Amino acid sequence: MSALDNLPPLREVIARHDLRAKKQLGQNFLLDLNLTAKIARAAGDLGQCDVIEVGPGPGGLTRGLLAEGARHVLAIEKDARALPALAEIAAAYPGRLTVINGDALEIDPLAHVAPPVRIVANLPYNVGTELLIRWLTPPAWPPFWQSLTLMFQKEVAERITARPGGKAYGRLAVLAQWRADARIVMTLPPEAFVPAPKVHSSVVHLTALPQPRYPADAKVLSSVVAAGFNQRRKMLRASLKSIHPEIERLLEECGIPPTARAEEVGLEQFCTLARAVQAARQG
Repeated sequence: MSALDNLPPLREVIARHDLRAKKQLGQNFLLDLNLTAKIARAAGDLGQCDVIEVGPGPGGLTRGLLAEGARHVLAIEKDARALPALAEIAAAYPGRLTVINGDALEIDPLAHVAPPVRIVANLPYNVGTELLIRWLTPPAWPPFWQSLTLMFQKEVAERITARPGGKAYGRLAVLAQWRADARIVMTLPPEAFVPAPKVHSSVVHLTALPQPRYPADAKVLSSVVAAGFNQRRKMLRASLKSIHPEIERLLEECGIPPTARAEEVGLEQFCTLARAVQAARQG
């Protein structure tokens, strides 16, 4: 790709701008431009989309997104050291890359993008899960984004795509799968990154559903799921005691054994229970 966009190899960019990864920023740079292009392609057809990228660092994935035809890329980068390298990419793709220096947790990107919007990022490990939860729990649905193509630690990716019955299944799986189709599209070994993390990484692709998979009030569902999984070793009649005083009766009415544990309860059952809890509170 360096030949395609006439930009230097990433190792050279990192050396020239002294962009050694900082642990406190959760940085692990992916330097293989073939892999960054592959991640960009996993996001789907970008030709008619604006793309939000969080934590571009030296810009390997940014280059992939632009080379794969993204209409416009908004790159949000907290580390000011990376700005000169990103400015070089912006110069190579006039009018197609906007860079904002700031914290993605504090920036509203909507003033800088136009729909349709996709989010594609090798997320910094220390903010990845928090950003995902924010994107999955907007005030209204459908959200501003069509899809999320995100790199996480492999363990987190498995939690997002987990099915009931296993240790990986929890609040993150319910939140993600209630409103999106989620699948792991790629797994990368530690040595693909600089510096090499201690764990494998995986790319998860989530496509927003037009409406949630099953009806439920978002806040009630979130509180039920959080209570259940915060004490996942307990039976539901105990872990959900704070949700409603007659929780055992509500569980039985929903066809959920009060002696079950949260990891045994599927998404549809959680939604049924959330509706029952809401009705009982209102009644």
